[in-house]
Amino acid sequence: MKIDRANIIKIMVLMMTITLAMNTAAATLNVIIISDPTGQDPNGAAAGSMSYANNMFQSTFIFSPEQDFAVLSGGAEMNETNRLAAIVETIQLFKENQTPSTAVSIASNYKGIRIMAGGPTMGAAVGGDFSVYVVTVEDDGTITVTPHENGLAILPAGKKGAIIHLRHTSTNPGGGDAALIRKETAVMIGEKIRDGYSATEIMGDVFQKVSVEANENHGGGAVNLVSDITTGDTFTPTDVNQPGFPMNEPYSKYDPECGWGIAYPAAESYSTCPLDGNPLKIAYAYDVLRSGITVSPSNVTVNTYGTDLSGISTTTSEIVTYSVNKNGFNANAIAKSINSAIDRGLLIGVNHVESKDINIRENSKQVGVYFTPLGGGRTSPPWNLPISSSLLDIIGNMQTAIGLILVVLVLFRSTLISSFMKKRR
Repeated sequence: MKIDRANIIKIMVLMMTITLAMNTAAATLNVIIISDPTGQDPNGAAAGSMSYANNMFQSTFIFSPEQDFAVLSGGAEMNETNRLAAIVETIQLFKENQTPSTAVSIASNYKGIRIMAGGPTMGAAVGGDFSVYVVTVEDDGTITVTPHENGLAILPAGKKGAIIHLRHTSTNPGGGDAALIRKETAVMIGEKIRDGYSATEIMGDVFQKVSVEANENHGGGAVNLVSDITTGDTFTPTDVNQPGFPMNEPYSKYDPECGWGIAYPAAESYSTCPLDGNPLKIAYAYDVLRSGITVSPSNVTVNTYGTDLSGISTTTSEIVTYSVNKNGFNANAIAKSINSAIDRGLLIGVNHVESKDINIRENSKQVGVYFTPLGGGRTSPPWNLPISSSLLDIIGNMQTAIGLILVVLVLFRSTLISSFMKKRR
């Protein structure tokens, strides 16, 4: 969720409305990773949240593209009002240009609440009720991993490193020891920063390890704090009091050669790419998260508008990515690829698009597609035949006339045959 000054009150009202309907929304994994504290690397800072609990909506990973900071939250599973109030106060302090450590300290005023916040050049901090490791990586490769419990913990501005919180949700039936996995993951983060991996790539590795080993596996999601890219509601629950998508389960299938792909459950019907016949590979949710927030020459962020039909967003993203990889950021080519998918039944319930329906921001590798839903319960648009309606009317009239002649011949065939035979005599 993106924020600005005018939206703070709206966020508070929205959060309170959701709170009235839901039971819990406590992230049990909060992590901020900074691999480039200068802010120059487009993938140099990332933040994310995940949990076994229900209601992992975007309120658990709010970010500001104007000031490049994220606010993550969790704790106090049955006290959502306090958690959401702490989020809003934290955001307001950031708007007043306070440091992360000052902003998150507000969490200590709310029993059982945790707030983690930070950005690429400002460092990061966590306040309130937490169990974290703070990771720092020096320029000479020295890695320091320090545990902290409750109060305040800080990753200073200008430092490479991370803060990771991980506990088990009380209702989680399985998974390994959270304290051990928290430490192992912190060490892994430090080693990967030292070895030159970007924060967004490491975030995908964190989600993989924690979802598989700790079973704290429901999205949630993550954000790229430098390039302002978020997974949005890709993995969050579709309804209140429901879990998000399991991050350690298959999410889609894709062709590594041409880039075409399709999400589950539709992916179950495909084993090869319909474009070139190549065998498809499975992408797990943590793979999709990693690629979704990482800026690369072949990575495109796609947003769809005008419809919330199931499967449209994910399938469109795969189609647009394929088109961009093949033809570049060309609105006509993208529209043609989408329309081809509609004609083949890969996208249903929406009308054909035109180039004017494609909004491209090439500098940030973002594409917006504006769909028009079909009415009357239709699943596919009418055929666009290269024949005028007047010509079809003429052909129809001719068919009618021919049909009438055939009827007359059938009805009077005996009379006509007798008349013909008499003439021959």
